[in-house]
Order: sequence, then C-alpha cells, then structure tokens
Amino acid sequence: MLPTRADFPEGFLFGAATSAYQIEGHAQGGAGRTHWDDFAATPGNVANAENGDLACDHLHRWQEDLDLLAGANLDVYRFSTSWARVMPEGRGPVNAAGLDFYDRLVDGLLARGIRPALTLYHWELPSALADLGGWRNRDIAGWFADFAEVVARRLGDRLWSAAPINEPWCVAWLSHFLGHHAPGLRDIRATARAMHHVLLAHGRAIQALRAAGVGNLGAVFNFERAFPADDSPEAARAAATFDAFYNRWFISGIFRREYPAEALAGLGPHMPPGWEDDFDTIAQPLDWCGANYYTCKRIAPAPGPWPALAEVAGPLPRTDMGWEIHPEGLGFFLRRMHRDYTGDLPLYVTENGMAAPDRIAAGGIRDEDRIAYLAAHLGEVAKAAAEGVPVRGYFCWSLLDNFEWAFGYGKRFGLVHVDFATLKRTPKASYHALARALAR
Repeated sequence: MLPTRADFPEGFLFGAATSAYQIEGHAQGGAGRTHWDDFAATPGNVANAENGDLACDHLHRWQEDLDLLAGANLDVYRFSTSWARVMPEGRGPVNAAGLDFYDRLVDGLLARGIRPALTLYHWELPSALADLGGWRNRDIAGWFADFAEVVARRLGDRLWSAAPINEPWCVAWLSHFLGHHAPGLRDIRATARAMHHVLLAHGRAIQALRAAGVGNLGAVFNFERAFPADDSPEAARAAATFDAFYNRWFISGIFRREYPAEALAGLGPHMPPGWEDDFDTIAQPLDWCGANYYTCKRIAPAPGPWPALAEVAGPLPRTDMGWEIHPEGLGFFLRRMHRDYTGDLPLYVTENGMAAPDRIAAGGIRDEDRIAYLAAHLGEVAKAAAEGVPVRGYFCWSLLDNFEWAFGYGKRFGLVHVDFATLKRTPKASYHALARALAR
C-alpha cells in the first residue's frame, strides 16, 4: 500500500514528470529537427527503428493528459520545453506555434489547480546546433541562455519552478562517452567538453531566468548508488571513480566550485581551455535541488584505459529495464545531498519510477510491482524527511508510457498505459492507488 499525505510533512508536494520529445510528437507543430531525430533515423540506434515523430501525440491530447494529472490528485506537473519546438534552428527565429502550445499548457495546469514545474532541456538538441558541435562547443552556453530568455519572457510569470537541464550526466557522458543517446559519440575529448559545457550552460540559463524575473530555480541531477563488486581495494577504487563521474561531478561543480579528483584523473587532459575560471557562472545560487533516482550499480575493475571499470550483475530484483531495485539508495542520496552539498536547501525527488511489461487484461492493468516500487521509495523519502532532511516533494516518472529513447516504445514507465496504435490512455492500478493515497 502506498503512503498517504499524512505520512509526509505538511505542505509536501506530489507530482508526475514527462519530457517533451518523449510524449509530444515532434514531427508536428512547426518544430525543428533535433539530434534525436537524426540518431533515431540511423539504423541500429533505436529499438525497432522507432522515433518520436508521433509519440503520445500530447501536442493535441494535452487537455486529456492534464485531466489525468488532476484525476490522480497531483499537486505539480514537471514538464519540459523542446528547444527545437520553440526555436527550430536553436538560434534566431521563434516558432510562434511552439510557444503558444506551452502557453496553453501552463494555463491549462493552473486552471486545474496544478503547479507548473518547467525543465528547459530534456535532451532534444536542435540539429542546427549539433552541426556546430553541440555540447562540445563552448558557445552553446550562450545559445542556451538565449533560449531560456525566450521561454522566460513568455511563461515565466506563471511558473511554480524552473530548472535548466535534466540529468546532465545523460547529456554529457551517456551521449558522448558511451554513445547510447544522441549524438551517439564515444569520444573522451568530446565527453570532457560536454561535461563542463553543460554546467556552464546551466549557470548561464539560471542568470537569464533570474534576470527575466523567474523565481524558484533549481538543478536536477541523476544518481545511481555505486557498490564495489567485491571487497578488494581495486573494486573500491573503481566504484569511487564511477561515483565521481556519475554522482559527484555535476553537483560538486555547482555547490563546491570544483570537480572530483577521481574524475579529473581521466577527463582533466581533455578539458576545454580556461575551464577553471567558469565556476562563478556555474555556481549560481539556487532555490532548490532535485534528485532523479532509479537504481544501483555493482562496479568492478577492468583492464584498459581510464576509467578502467565495468558494471557487473547484482543480486536484487530487477525492473523491465534490467535495473536493480534498491530503494535505500534514494534515502542515501537525499542524506548525502543535504549533508555534503546543499545544506538547508529544499530537496525534491524529481524522478523515480519503474518500467514493467504492462499489458491490458480485463480492461485494466494490474501493476502491483510498480505500486510496491513506489511504496518502498516513498517510504525512504518519508524516513529521510522524519530525520530532518529538507525533502519537500516527490515526482513519479512518468505520467504516460512514452518513447523511451533508444529503447523505443517497448519500456513502459507510465502510471497511464498508452496504446501506441490507437493512442488510447488507460490508467493503471498504480494510478488509481496513487489517486487514493493523495486524496485530500
């Protein structure tokens, strides 16, 4: 059974999250091409050669989707704007239809009593900017600040919160070192530059948002608990390296004005010139900090160049993504953030959820595994709050089954089932359980 509002501090907020490219239908409404369109059009990159052209057709079905948010008794909706929908070339002319869509979306949320929580960027870089080097090019910080200003001028007076970039590790490492996401590179020099420029762009965007009068600004990091695969000193070193480039790099840059030594050991020789002088911009004051958490990893040493590590299988039950279920890791990161980085700053769990092979049976979806997952993780949040960690809210990923990036449409994270042939929405048992738990 899910915890209820009574199990959390007064004023604790509950929400659901989505991202633009995963649900909107990017081939509609005057949006420009993105590097995800290019990545998906390259054979072998995305399961079943699927793409985000239609996705959930949220662009036209947004009112139905906002009604689903309201029906779940949620307080906040964390959505993202597509850079290429607002500015098709990434710079210059604005697509009026794109801004109009987000304007209607924000007004629709407010009309339903739901607070709009904006993420400016959730991974869909305009192709025209990718042609100029994308996150490898230092100029992207200025381009991104200009985009932030355009969105702020139109939406900023009605937003509850805003954050520049979702999961910078995915933008930089997953996409430039591992090659699993667009632009699909495996290049340590590109990675080092992207790891830094994504934070420089974050800082420039915070400056632009504040200058435009937008308040309640934060940053969103993704975390994975890193366990040594065995008791050896070598495994401990490998896990510390993983923790450095995955969990500590971005939050250290913003809150400590430094990067972890274990990560600089590999990335340092490839960093852009003058990177040490950028921390005044990167470390802009924030009003809150967000944690996206799903799983843990077991890390072993491996031969070869830095980072000289490998992930190995662990013993815990797994989601449909193959990710171990380790709720205690969420409590670990909330405590670590509070203790080591953010102090008394409000914290939010900005994403948490699981993929499951959900199927409709007898007109419904019995996803008890998801209910158990959410209950266990919400329990960890409640424990941390009871200990004095200033955690103020929790967002489930995701409202809808959607385009799960390189996995296409096969991995279902939603509280609401989407039939991708008909686009029919069917709330799952987890949706109904959450609505009951959050009823006032």
